Amino acid sequence: MALRVYFSIIAIMALTMSAALADGVTFGWTKLEVITSDAKHHMFKVELAETQDQLSQGLMFRKTLAADTGMLFNFARARPVSMWMKNTLIPLDMLFIDRAGLVIHVEEFAVPGTLEPRGPSQPVLGVLELPAGTSRRLGIRPGDRVDHAIFTPRP
Repeated sequence: MALRVYFSIIAIMALTMSAALADGVTFGWTKLEVITSDAKHHMFKVELAETQDQLSQGLMFRKTLAADTGMLFNFARARPVSMWMKNTLIPLDMLFIDRAGLVIHVEEFAVPGTLEPRGPSQPVLGVLELPAGTSRRLGIRPGDRVDHAIFTPRP
């Protein structure tokens, strides 16, 4: 019994520390546009994750994510990337984007708390996380384009 209480206290402390660490990471805001293959333009206000702490934290521990908002992960150089949903409490869509701003893979309805890696084998410069269902609702698919300063469009 005493051992169970001890481990319960340790677990509560670990969760509290994780939440406290989550609160310490701050993000700047930026705007971006997704242009679908049918020439529709969709504007989003997103948080920008660029530092190692921001990239590691992402949307962990968030309880809500408003429509037309999200998070843009900037990896600074194109490379193969896998994303997971550890400590993520809300379902997400993930757009994997190459250095030119081209969506190369869409992961829809990623399940909260799951640990399996998600992502394409091709290198990406960024990942845009949006509320689950956004890509389906707006018709966002591979081949669509993301317009933001971190991407360099092809001439």
